[in-house]
Amino acid sequence: MNRRRRKKLSGRLVDATLVGDLTQVRALLRAGAPAETADSAGTTPLYQAAVNGDAGIVRVLLTAGASPDTESGTGSEGTPLCGAACWGHIEAVRALLEHGADPNLREDHGTGWTPLDWATQGAHAETAELLAAAGARPRPASAPTGPGNA
Repeated sequence: MNRRRRKKLSGRLVDATLVGDLTQVRALLRAGAPAETADSAGTTPLYQAAVNGDAGIVRVLLTAGASPDTESGTGSEGTPLCGAACWGHIEAVRALLEHGADPNLREDHGTGWTPLDWATQGAHAETAELLAAAGARPRPASAPTGPGNA
């Protein structure tokens, strides 16, 4: 597939994910859109689906080869697991964990919050319990106390 077609399919995949169009996501993946891709702002389809709590699209993208730990964006986003945990999207969190997402991976290239930090700060107790059961550990007392604080 040529570079131009791949770029076009990637953009369409991010758009389909943004609006939650599972049928279109599947069609684009079958047409050759790479599951591990990003738009011009660095947003990955997996991050977008996770933040939206669309566990069905999360599973399809993971099955198609999207990495569960790829950080999205250029600073205002983060990892898919952090995005899902922040909003308490427990089924998206479950899908990411089932596909090997690291429950202790800190966003902002290792300097930000963990998924457990986001779930706890968002008062999503059930999500926090699921993360803890998957091995998530609380942030050390010496770690930054807020998102983006390095």
